[in-house]
Amino acid sequence: MPDTLLATDADNPGTELWTRREIEQQPETLRATQQVLRARRAAIEAFVAPLLARPELRIVLTGAGTSAFIGECLAPWLSKLLGRCVEAIATTDIVSAPQYHLRRDTPTLLVSFGRSGNSPESLAAVELLDGHIAEAYHLVITCNAAGALAQRAGANSLVVMLPEATHDRGFAMTSSFSAMMLAALSILGGIDALDPRVPVIAAGVEGALAQAEAPAERLAERGFKRVVYLGSGVFTGLAREAALKMMELSDGAVVTCFDSALGFRHGPKTIVNAETLIVVFVANDPLVRLYDLDIVRELRRDGHSGEVIVVSAQPADGANITIPGMAQAADPDLLFPFIVPAQLLGLRVSQLLGLTPDNPNASGAVNRVVQGVRIHAAQA
Repeated sequence: MPDTLLATDADNPGTELWTRREIEQQPETLRATQQVLRARRAAIEAFVAPLLARPELRIVLTGAGTSAFIGECLAPWLSKLLGRCVEAIATTDIVSAPQYHLRRDTPTLLVSFGRSGNSPESLAAVELLDGHIAEAYHLVITCNAAGALAQRAGANSLVVMLPEATHDRGFAMTSSFSAMMLAALSILGGIDALDPRVPVIAAGVEGALAQAEAPAERLAERGFKRVVYLGSGVFTGLAREAALKMMELSDGAVVTCFDSALGFRHGPKTIVNAETLIVVFVANDPLVRLYDLDIVRELRRDGHSGEVIVVSAQPADGANITIPGMAQAADPDLLFPFIVPAQLLGLRVSQLLGLTPDNPNASGAVNRVVQGVRIHAAQA
């Protein structure tokens, strides 16, 4: 995707709209990501397989902001799949309080996610691990070969570079989020195991793009002041990412909240009023799904919110957006199509607010690559 090629909004000629393009390219970039992993399978398996064979190995998924939420989405599933505790700990937490998160005598694999790989905390987390843990390993999944994170990798490290198109130009991470998440799911869960599922996932994302466009337009035009995303299991992390997308793309004009289906009743439900939109991600897992549907029925019965939207792969759920062809899919595979409606809604709200989605914060208070971070020395 050359820098000279711009997507434009018909209502705002010349306005860069990388964000829309990057949302819409996700089926393609997911397929391309898996192709990259297949091509590097020998090197990846040579690095990962001996580590996963060690029962004492600790696995930490890390990143900042959206990159951290990848870990929050995947950690529950990977813990179950690998039969060990896989932890999601943000670089911002590791760097600010390493004494709570690093264990000197425990062999640790740090899986670092970075769109640009230039966030100060990303590099600092790697250096802290090397300085504070006797046996540290690094798996770097990034979209930018020139980034500091990719360039820093040395001994006991493997860098997995994703396709250039995943290095999102827009402020809000979209295709970089889904591509790095797919890469981690494939590498840690088995490239061969994920291979036959990628076409189904990509087709599900295509279906979500087609189905969610009109609802996103309608909901954006209603001008909700508050948006709540709810999800359980792997979808709690996704709800957090969805809430961030709305906050970023609206430049904070829309108040957002995220929670699990059960957790929402314990205080956060007070956010609900007539100006609140609630979006519920309904799991395929039979038990999780029961709790998701319970909160949907309760919220609709209460009638206090402006609207309750259901995103599901099950037609029987009476979903507003139903992901085609994924009724039998495992929940982590649904992460990819489920995030699409939230991305499209955030994009359209941004446009209706008169913002530039690729750079919604014109004041410069926040930046595509975080600035103003001072890294302080930590005691060994």
